[in-house]
Amino acid sequence: MKLKIAVIKGDGIGPEIVTEAQKVLDKVALKFGHEIEYTQLLMGGASIDANGVPLTDETVALAKASDAVLMGSIGGNTTTSPWYKLAPNLRPEAGLLKIRKELNLFANLRPAYLYEELKQACPLKDEIIGNGFDMMIMRELTGGLYFGERKTQEVNGLLTAVDSLTYNEQEIRRIAIRGFEIARKRRGKVTSVDKANVLDSSRLWRKIVEEVANDYKDVTLEHMLVDNCAMQLVKDPKQFDVILTENMFGDILSDEASMVTGSIGMLASASLNDTKFGLYEPSGGSAPDIAGKGIANPIATILSAAMMLRFSFDLDKEADAIEMAVKQILKENYRTIDILAKGCKQVGTKEMGDLICERI
Repeated sequence: MKLKIAVIKGDGIGPEIVTEAQKVLDKVALKFGHEIEYTQLLMGGASIDANGVPLTDETVALAKASDAVLMGSIGGNTTTSPWYKLAPNLRPEAGLLKIRKELNLFANLRPAYLYEELKQACPLKDEIIGNGFDMMIMRELTGGLYFGERKTQEVNGLLTAVDSLTYNEQEIRRIAIRGFEIARKRRGKVTSVDKANVLDSSRLWRKIVEEVANDYKDVTLEHMLVDNCAMQLVKDPKQFDVILTENMFGDILSDEASMVTGSIGMLASASLNDTKFGLYEPSGGSAPDIAGKGIANPIATILSAAMMLRFSFDLDKEADAIEMAVKQILKENYRTIDILAKGCKQVGTKEMGDLICERI
């Protein structure tokens, strides 16, 4: 099978961790008889430096011509980087918002899984962790507060900022369907998270989710307010299977979920549209403070590549091979510094990639 993959290495540690993910993909292709065609693209700070904008129309067109996009982290230090002296629409993250919209990537999947070997890195008590947890956060990605109208103006002599949170029923319905479909393949439970006691948008969210649930009688639906969900994630994370929520809530909750797994460097993500096309990236940031030091954890990016094989190419055996290789090196006590525990062997970014390749 020929895989056409667009690669956006990004900023900070992005190039280092994406290089390791490509190395793993190349090993999979060699072992299973596939051919990979990579197209290197720029986005974020790297694109600002080269093109003056965080995302060009040419990059969007080349991404659309590919089967999937593998991406590293975008952005830099918000206090010292010259990128953040630019207008908001010219900063690195503006490219991320634009590519999500242009590629219609409305469904963001962030698995949060606690490996047995990483229980020591989990900040929660043993009695809370129990036998571990395995959840999927389904975040709507192209609507809500991040894409609503916004303005800052003087009102009665005071500077006043307005951000609009807007959802229509179609936007809610399509992400809800994705959430129930994925729950059906997992443990059959959806927790829909909103703020329906305050927000009209959340009341519409709840109404549409309940309508969708009528078509999935085999899936259990529960509603939970977002503040309670944030509390439950640290109180009893194993109760969750699929968490279905809107854009901003999902952004916050998925970062919280990543930390209870031990490290954000372990959290993969996929952003999908209505077809098999998807963009795959680690959930963590660009970590400019450690860029170039060779110590960043590439596992989240490697697991994102596994998600790409599974969701965009239907190559389940190949994805399983990567995931099993990651589990194996963790069992063998190899760790990057962010997940290092007593008695484990510390390795760098490149060595971690090599070890995973060797076990595929």
